[in-house]
Amino acid sequence: MGALLIKIVMLLAYFGLLIYVAMYSRKKITDVNSFVLGGRTIGPWMSAFSFGTSYFSAVVFVGYAGQFGWKYGLSATWAGIMNAMVGALLAWFVLGRRTRIMTQHLDSSTMPQFFEARFQSPKLKIMASAIIFIFLIPYTASLYNGLSRLFGMAFNIDYSVCVIAMAILTAIYVTAGGYMASAVTDFIQGCIMLVGIAATVIAVLKSQGGFMEAINAMGHVADPAVSDTPGVFASFFGPDPINLLGVVILTSLGTWGLPQMVQKFYAIKSEHDIHKGTVISTVFALVVAGGCYFLGGFGRLFSDKVDVATEGFDAIIPAMLSGLSPLLIALVVILVLSASMSTLSSLVLTSSSTLTLDFIKGTFRKDMNEKQSLRTIRVLLVVFIAVSVVIALIQYKSSVTFIAQLMGVSWGALAGAFLAPFLYGLYWKGVTKAACWVSFLFSTILMLLNIFIRPSFPTLLQSPINCGAFCMLAGLVIVPVVSLITRKPDEDFLESVFGCYERKVLVSVKDYISEEE
Repeated sequence: MGALLIKIVMLLAYFGLLIYVAMYSRKKITDVNSFVLGGRTIGPWMSAFSFGTSYFSAVVFVGYAGQFGWKYGLSATWAGIMNAMVGALLAWFVLGRRTRIMTQHLDSSTMPQFFEARFQSPKLKIMASAIIFIFLIPYTASLYNGLSRLFGMAFNIDYSVCVIAMAILTAIYVTAGGYMASAVTDFIQGCIMLVGIAATVIAVLKSQGGFMEAINAMGHVADPAVSDTPGVFASFFGPDPINLLGVVILTSLGTWGLPQMVQKFYAIKSEHDIHKGTVISTVFALVVAGGCYFLGGFGRLFSDKVDVATEGFDAIIPAMLSGLSPLLIALVVILVLSASMSTLSSLVLTSSSTLTLDFIKGTFRKDMNEKQSLRTIRVLLVVFIAVSVVIALIQYKSSVTFIAQLMGVSWGALAGAFLAPFLYGLYWKGVTKAACWVSFLFSTILMLLNIFIRPSFPTLLQSPINCGAFCMLAGLVIVPVVSLITRKPDEDFLESVFGCYERKVLVSVKDYISEEE
C-alpha cells in the first residue's frame, strides 16, 4: 500500500505542475503566431529540451530500446550515439540558423507554408498538409502503446484508463497554453527524463552485479538462431550490422525531415540561442537516447523474466524494471509518461496548425481572421487527440495489425518526403518545384506499398525501417537530379528569397589624408 501511495502522489504532483504551467502560459497567447510558435521568443534551454523530448518518446524507451537491444545486443548503443551526433548536433548545426532566418523571411509558421512560399506553389502546401495529416495521426496513436505494460506493472490499471487520462491532460495544457506551454512542460519533462534514464541504467546494472559483470554476462549470451559467433551480443557491431545501420539512418537522419522536429527551429529567439541550443540538445540526446539503447542492450540477461516469442519485444524493458524499488518504478512511469506526452503535444500541435493554416484557411476560408484561426486550431487539436485515442484503443482491443504497420512507416514516409527538398531548399537556389513533387510522391507511395505488398520488395527493403532509410537517402539523390533537368525557378524571386541570409549595407566613409600624400 505504501509503494502504491508513493506512485500516486508523484503522479498527482506531476499532473498538478503541468496544469499550472498551462494556466500560466495561457496569459501569453494573443494570436496564432504566439500559439503556434511562442512568438519566436523561445530560449535555448526550452528549445533544446523541446526538440529532445519530441524526439524521444515511449516508442524509443519501451519499443525500440527493447526490440533493437534484444536483436543487436550492446551494439544497439550506436543508434543512441548517432541520434545525438546526427539527429541532434548536425541537425541543429545544418538546419537551425537557416531555418529560423528563412521561415521568418517567408512568413511561414509551418513546413507546408515553407514549401508554398519557397517554391511558389499552393498545391505543394496542400500536398504536404495531406502527407502530414495521414502519417502523423497513426504515429500519434503509437505513443500510447509503450504505456500499457508499464502502467499495468506499476498500478494494475486498465490500459484504456491510462490512455484517456494522458490524452485529457495533454489536451488541457496544449489547448490552453499552445507552444509556450508545450515548451515549458517539455523542459520539465526533459529534466525528469534525464534523471530517470540515468537512475534506471545504474539500478539495472547494479541488479546484474555492476557494469563489468553485466558486460561479462553479455559476452556469454548465445543464440544460434541469430549467430554462431561467441560473444557477438557484446561485440562492437553486433550480430547484424547491416540492419543496425538501417535503424541508425532512420532514427538519426529522420529528424531532419519531420515537421514536428524542424518546426522547433522556427521559434528560437536569437543567433546566440541557436549555438547554445545545439550543445544542450546534443548532450540531452546522448544521455537519453544513448541511455535507452544501452539499457536495452542488456535485455537478454533478463530472458528468464520474459518470453519474447509470446509477449513480444515491448515486454522486455518492463521485465527489466519489474524488480526495481517502488520509488524508481514511479520515476520510470513518469519518465515514460513525460516522453509520450511531450511528443504527443508536439505532434497534435503540428497537425492542428498545419490543417488550419495550410488547408482550411489556405483553401476554403481565406478570409479567416486571427481569432477564428486560433479557435479552429484549438478545436482540431482536441479532435486529433480524440482520434488518436480511438485508434489506440481499437488497436489494443482488437489487435488490428494494419494500424501498427502504418505507424512503423510514418517516419520513413514523412522524412523521406520532406528531408531532401527542405534541406536543399535552404541552401541551393537550383531546387525546382518538380523535384519537390517527385520527392513527395516517391517516398509516400513506396512506404504505402511497403505496407500492402511487402513480400514483393527486395529482402533488405521488406523491413519498414530499412525502406524508410532508403527513402531518405534516395531523396537526397532524386531532388538534385530532377532539379537539373526541370525548369528553373525565377532568378529575381530566388534573389529575394536568399537575400535574407546576406543583406547589403551602404556605409558612408570619410576620406583619410595620409602623410605620404
